[in-house]
Amino acid sequence: MSDGGVFVDYYAVLRVDPKCSARKLETAYHLLAKLYHPDHGEHSDVAKLTEVIDAYKALRNPDDRQEYDARYASETGFDFAEDDDQTTDDGAPLSDAEAHARILQFLYKRRRENALEPGVGRYYIQEILNCPDDLFDFHLWYLKEKGLIGLTEEGTLAITIEGVDHVIATSRTAMKEKLMLSQAANEQDQRHG
Repeated sequence: MSDGGVFVDYYAVLRVDPKCSARKLETAYHLLAKLYHPDHGEHSDVAKLTEVIDAYKALRNPDDRQEYDARYASETGFDFAEDDDQTTDDGAPLSDAEAHARILQFLYKRRRENALEPGVGRYYIQEILNCPDDLFDFHLWYLKEKGLIGLTEEGTLAITIEGVDHVIATSRTAMKEKLMLSQAANEQDQRHG
């Protein structure tokens, strides 16, 4: 983080709203790091990749981000206290995606550990997510319509074959992203070290 030196707008570097959630910040970082990584011929840009990594390092820790936000507000005049309904809804798709992933991961684990009785009661899963009935109903509707979960003969929820395939594919993609980001960070450290 800049320590009284030249002010850098890290939110602009990451192309996010200053009030964005930590999850959205992380998602923006992953997308931009992947875009500017040297392995991506036409968009590779080591200088921009370095900026993106520096910005994320400065904002990923909540305490550091709070300190940066104070400086950001004084430099730009941005009002973090102002209530903005658009910002509140901005993270809804990401938080929904996280809830869907948590449900699928839980049901995947349950099916692996108890293949003959993979079902789980809806209220148990809702308690884990800690979300209201109408939002939980939305999550169940979506996952059922996508064919990722279904009902057992006992009326409990269980992951489907499509759901298992989805969890495996998502896990593979996440592992590739982590490897790519680790390589980018190592390359940056070697250049600066």
